[in-house]
Amino acid sequence: MNPTPNNQPAVVTSSHELGLDLAAIAARYLFETDHLHYGLWTEDLPVHMKNLHKAQEQYSDLIVSTIPDGTKTILDVGTGTGALARRLMDAGYSVDCVSPSPYLTERARANVGTDAQIFECKFEDLVTDKRYDLILFSESFQYIPLNRSLVLSQEYLNTGGHVLICDYFRNDTPDKGPFGGGHHLKDFRKELESSALTPLLDRDITPLTAPNLDLVADMNDKVVAPMKAQLFAFARVKYPFWFKLTTSIFKKPLAHFDTKYMGGKRSGKNFQVYKSYRLLLFAKGTQGKLAGPEMVAD
Repeated sequence: MNPTPNNQPAVVTSSHELGLDLAAIAARYLFETDHLHYGLWTEDLPVHMKNLHKAQEQYSDLIVSTIPDGTKTILDVGTGTGALARRLMDAGYSVDCVSPSPYLTERARANVGTDAQIFECKFEDLVTDKRYDLILFSESFQYIPLNRSLVLSQEYLNTGGHVLICDYFRNDTPDKGPFGGGHHLKDFRKELESSALTPLLDRDITPLTAPNLDLVADMNDKVVAPMKAQLFAFARVKYPFWFKLTTSIFKKPLAHFDTKYMGGKRSGKNFQVYKSYRLLLFAKGTQGKLAGPEMVAD
């Protein structure tokens, strides 16, 4: 995405943002959900695509229940479609949003209306005099440079404010495995040491989010792989010259796609090896309030 000074609308040039846009389109049509985040799969909820919306609602419930008492104003960084922001507004919070994607901004605006200000820029390009009681990162922290995210969060917080992060990080493994995205957890903790943020909550919810990968793997096996096989078989017979030329030109990308998405490695089990999904709450300075469970540290 191109630079966006003074909160000017951004043009999507990032594959990550394009992926989110496409995911939003697919999720709304196929699964009737506006949520882009993972689902939270508790033991009483069977892991099935028909329950994805419920799992995503449970994820939102967890975030709302973790918001400290006394919070009135929230900055939702990377608001996506604005579904969570709308949920927070309905709960009585005053919410503003950061949205770098033009497509998702329009979706968010439809959800939040005129009651929330939407900053159409990256978080690191944000320009505002506003200050907030809570800075929220729901699966958006991974997209922001680590050396800027915590510094800017403190800048836009009121005294006694909080930072709430719900996102996955990379574990300290010899390789990154079949998964991209996420800051290294050890690097994040090192960066945290030099900040003025006080940890209040560190909860590992990896086992509750990992089943999302099994759902995707199942869809790849039962839908994507058969469709790809049929399409390739048809093109090979109907358009042999163009099929051979195209598959030759895109040999490496096609092989990469098969290895990454169709090789059975992107499972919930492997996700727990390479990733650590955390629910994190921090207070600006030494003062802060904690809602929900007591602090859990590894």
